[in-house]
Amino acid sequence: MTRPPTPGQTVGPFFGFALPYDGGEQLVPRTEPGAVRLHGTVFDGAGEPVPDALIEVWQPSPDGSLVTAAGSLHRDGWTFTGFGRAATDATGHYDFTTLAPGSASGGAPYFAITVFARGLLDRLFTRAYLPAGAGLATDALLAALPAERRATLLAADDEHGYRFDIRLQGPDETVFLAYRG
Repeated sequence: MTRPPTPGQTVGPFFGFALPYDGGEQLVPRTEPGAVRLHGTVFDGAGEPVPDALIEVWQPSPDGSLVTAAGSLHRDGWTFTGFGRAATDATGHYDFTTLAPGSASGGAPYFAITVFARGLLDRLFTRAYLPAGAGLATDALLAALPAERRATLLAADDEHGYRFDIRLQGPDETVFLAYRG
């Protein structure tokens, strides 16, 4: 007996049930010396905010070393784990409190970002480079992109920290990365 194919499922919008966790957006306390804010809005192809996306961030420590400390799901208030998870609010906005990343590979410092959202068949990967980060001109990934697309990977300084808007489609679509294997 053969069975008919069933429709595929998207990766969302079922995140509110189990994936967000208390303190997931605070990689460090807001009062931590050197704490910075990484925030932005997720937009769909029509330019509308996505109110039910989930954003994950991974980063090296400020000195560029890879973080191996456990404890992201149960923060103790002083261990920096380099990982965070935040859901977007009703206006599509996400917000992290963290430390500015250092360069882990000799290129420009960046936040590695994963996006989960309704309508996506798989998660999306991107980067948010620091706006004035050393090595921007020589970073291998940025150098491989057409000049007009590089700006979609640059965070902007604003009065609240670093702003990085994510555009899933359309004009100024964020550059998303594919990983082999």
